[in-house]
Amino acid sequence: MSAEPIVRARDIRIWYGTTRGPVKAVDGVSFSVGKAEILGLVGESGSGKSTLGRGLLGLLPDGAAMDGELTFEGVDLLAATPKQRFAYRGTHLGMIFQEPLTRLNPLMRISEHFSETLKTHEPSISKAEIERRSLEVLRVMGIPPSRFSSYPHEFSGGMRQRLMIALALVLRPAFVVADEPTTALDVLVEAQIIKILHDLRNSFDTSLLLITHNLGIIAEACDRVAVMYAGQIVEIGAVDKVFADPQHPYTRELLRSTISLSTTALHSIPGAPPDLVDPPTGCAFHPRCPDALAICAVTRPIAYARDGGAPRSGSTDVACWVASAKSGTVTLTPAEAAPLPREELADADEA
Repeated sequence: MSAEPIVRARDIRIWYGTTRGPVKAVDGVSFSVGKAEILGLVGESGSGKSTLGRGLLGLLPDGAAMDGELTFEGVDLLAATPKQRFAYRGTHLGMIFQEPLTRLNPLMRISEHFSETLKTHEPSISKAEIERRSLEVLRVMGIPPSRFSSYPHEFSGGMRQRLMIALALVLRPAFVVADEPTTALDVLVEAQIIKILHDLRNSFDTSLLLITHNLGIIAEACDRVAVMYAGQIVEIGAVDKVFADPQHPYTRELLRSTISLSTTALHSIPGAPPDLVDPPTGCAFHPRCPDALAICAVTRPIAYARDGGAPRSGSTDVACWVASAKSGTVTLTPAEAAPLPREELADADEA
């Protein structure tokens, strides 16, 4: 991986306008992705993962607003015009959507999907070049040339997902957002998709942001992991380090909730993710956190490197008062370090 990141995001914020007020879907997110690196983004439903992925590519709906700093290979994308951002999308920045059957036109053959994709971005491309490039990427995905003229409904769920990956990669983007690429697939097909994503760096030298709620996929396919909660990244770092020694209580509770062959009882995190129209003060996780301190309820935690000091690009960072105090990065007063009384969660909060 190169020293200079392909994508660098700093203090990204995304809001949705609603009748109740602005929804703070992404609230001050910072990260970077290096060349040929796979960064996993994990968290509960509603944590802002898909919104962040779409925001990176400029695919937010009307009524949404985004600010912060977002660069691709040194180019400031948020300062670019809509026409300039469109030119980057597809040829430089790609996206693999979830639920491929809703993204593929049932009235178009697969060959027509590839032709439309390539001609939109390369109007002068020849028919022969379209077929050559399409079959080349389909071969990498394990789809035989004989299926090039088939319709989407003639493929299995796993093959349709491979088609979505192929459509994104036929333009040879340097950075791809993969949004839940294994949703609703059986474990065997899921393993095949993970292998394909993991091999992309070897075939296309591609960098990926892999969005999922499945920690097993993160462990198998990713170099680093970013844990997202209530629109914020609470912990980020190398997968082996974060999984072996999670610092943030939310990361620890997520890992405890996974199921393995040694599981004897199911574990869940009490309560539910907060309302992002009116999120909790301080640390957003404090109403559900078993380790919450008094300061957690009033002051938003600052991200620190796990080995002390300010966070660094590519380091293992954590935004947690408890973790920072344990590592000696910050010193809390006795009042700030007092355990926060836990409130009994109502049945509605458990839903």
